[in-house]
Amino acid sequence: MSQARPAKGTRDFAAADVLRRRYVVGVLQSVFERYGFSPLETPSFENLDTLMGKYGEEGDRLIFKILRSGDFMKSVADAKQPKATELADKALRYDLTVPFARYVAQHAGQLAMPFRRYQIQPVWRADNPQKGRFREFYQCDADVVGSKSLWQEVELVAMYHEAFAALGLKVEVRVNHRGLLAGISEVAGISDRLVEFTVALDKLDKVGPDGVRAEWRERGFTDAQCAALEPALQTSGDLGSTLAQMRQWLSASERGMQALDELEWLTERAGRSGDLVLDITLARGLNYYTGCIFEVQATEVAMGSVGGGGRYDNLTGIFGVPGLSGVGISFGLDRIVLCLEELGRIPNLSSGPQVLVVQFSESEADYAYLVASDLRAAGVRTALYPEPAKIKKQFEHAERIGAAWVALTGAIEQADDRVQLKNLATGQQFSVRRSELAQFDWN
Repeated sequence: MSQARPAKGTRDFAAADVLRRRYVVGVLQSVFERYGFSPLETPSFENLDTLMGKYGEEGDRLIFKILRSGDFMKSVADAKQPKATELADKALRYDLTVPFARYVAQHAGQLAMPFRRYQIQPVWRADNPQKGRFREFYQCDADVVGSKSLWQEVELVAMYHEAFAALGLKVEVRVNHRGLLAGISEVAGISDRLVEFTVALDKLDKVGPDGVRAEWRERGFTDAQCAALEPALQTSGDLGSTLAQMRQWLSASERGMQALDELEWLTERAGRSGDLVLDITLARGLNYYTGCIFEVQATEVAMGSVGGGGRYDNLTGIFGVPGLSGVGISFGLDRIVLCLEELGRIPNLSSGPQVLVVQFSESEADYAYLVASDLRAAGVRTALYPEPAKIKKQFEHAERIGAAWVALTGAIEQADDRVQLKNLATGQQFSVRRSELAQFDWN
């Protein structure tokens, strides 16, 4: 067996794979642009200090760091044990939101606020590869920065519903609020340990309630604190009753009550575009979220989340531009494609040649090339067989590349300035003037 294969957690994409991904990206781009978002692209790697400290302890651990090169590496070549931070000063981007915040901070004062952008690019995470989880994958993000209005969240939820409806994928959009989680930590007496609390809670769907309880204890939470946090592990029921219970539980927390007010306002309006489920166990393991947080689950395929996002009030502040609130959502392109493939909901797609122009001899090669050029000018996807091989071999090649037609351009056709077109599926053959190729029905 050949040892030539891609690195673990990465994949090659053949033509059919590329077409499926393009199809999904096209749907998402159409939705983004209908809502007034413009495209942006940022470099594949950033300065290490741009990324570190923005994703929580687990996120920082999964950042792919890039070794320094050149004269610096020569200078440490003889060092006994250089520190990792000395060996790396750049890293592959972990997501698209932090590079976006860096871009906004860099161009502060030049952008029309609120600033809307969408971004579709690969990101890298040193994670353990498994179904639907890769080390290199694409994110499709849409963010608005420069407005605190909850109408932004309403529109982002509507974009989720519209995009997944267009793709034919049934999903459940879940919502929570970081202020609600902060309120829970306040009433439990662990306000200074909010990150530890949420990092463990965010694993609920993977390890279950007992697993979360065990991690809280491993992190040093007391039995009393774990008992006070217990309501956070309960599955949410009816929206109205859940909010009422939360108001009673968090009545002593001003931040928690404010979060409940925002959630009630949001669910009333965002629910008009489709179902929105309040999930008080939803934590999202990224430190920069400060307000409403979202997660989208496919309901027909066991795939994990296919989207997520939330409000971040001061992400640009870490880059020296405070006070710019933002909110954004992300679509997991790779997981969406896997879901649609499993459900058989991707339409038949093709970008291969419709026609293969065969060659009979060197003396007729110029004419074959003219026919191929005419077909391409008419918008027909055309391949020219590069040499006068046996006709059987050329026909077999046409079938292997998926061409529906073969164009025969021998001496007789050249003399009459015509082309013989053969349909490989039906066996029908048509004699067509070169000048009339553009009008031929290729269906």
